[in-house]
Amino acid sequence: MISKNRIDRRFETLRNEGKSAFVSYICAGDPSMDHSLEIMHALERAGTDIIELGIPFSDPMADGIVNQMAAHRALEAGGSTIGVLELIRRFREDSETPIVLFTYLNPVYTYGFEAFHRDAAEAGADGVLLLDLPPDEVARNEELKETDALKHIRLIAPTTPEERIPQLAGSSEGFIYYVSRAGVTGAQEDLAEGITQNVATIQQHAEVPVVVGFGISTPEQSAEVARSADGVVVGSAIVRQIEANVDAEDLASKVEAFVKPLVDSAKSV
Repeated sequence: MISKNRIDRRFETLRNEGKSAFVSYICAGDPSMDHSLEIMHALERAGTDIIELGIPFSDPMADGIVNQMAAHRALEAGGSTIGVLELIRRFREDSETPIVLFTYLNPVYTYGFEAFHRDAAEAGADGVLLLDLPPDEVARNEELKETDALKHIRLIAPTTPEERIPQLAGSSEGFIYYVSRAGVTGAQEDLAEGITQNVATIQQHAEVPVVVGFGISTPEQSAEVARSADGVVVGSAIVRQIEANVDAEDLASKVEAFVKPLVDSAKSV
């Protein structure tokens, strides 16, 4: 297992402060890599603790329409895995905010599994969440052997069998991402039921923090989730702001203004 990195240190600081983490998701390259760099700094200024950076992919099956269109815009603008790593290098010139790459297996496999881990870590990434690669497959495929270059974050969903939770929790590094509802990503008017109970169940088996995402879009929802989880993830609601202001000269500032109340609410409980 990789030694402590930016993710672990950020959670240690937050734990000492009695605060929950706020995790922001954007798709790299939406609407361009230059814009993404500006938005990443805007997220940081708004108080984001960890940035989830999506690698644009043509078949994002776990994503709702908002994130699908973000990936489409990024690909149309020439987005690529190599371009995402260069974006991280540029961000690392003046930032230490932890970065988790949010991706499907296909772009990683195409790049080269071991090479991707090595190059992503060298660029300045701290973790990776491979949405469609369960740990069972990693164990069965030598070519998918995980390295110590990045923290490997696992997903747990409401539909995950209870007997499987200890395995997923035990193999997760950095943090566990609890998907609060079945289905695809997307902001929702109401939070899913059972978040508090399900997070508590996962925490019984976890040695790393548990963050909750999928469907969180308002300051009130952010605060409610922060009361029971170690962190709050907001993605589609942020991506929707990018889409709505894609031609605005002050795009990054508008994203910052949207995210700050979400962060403040998560930190207030």
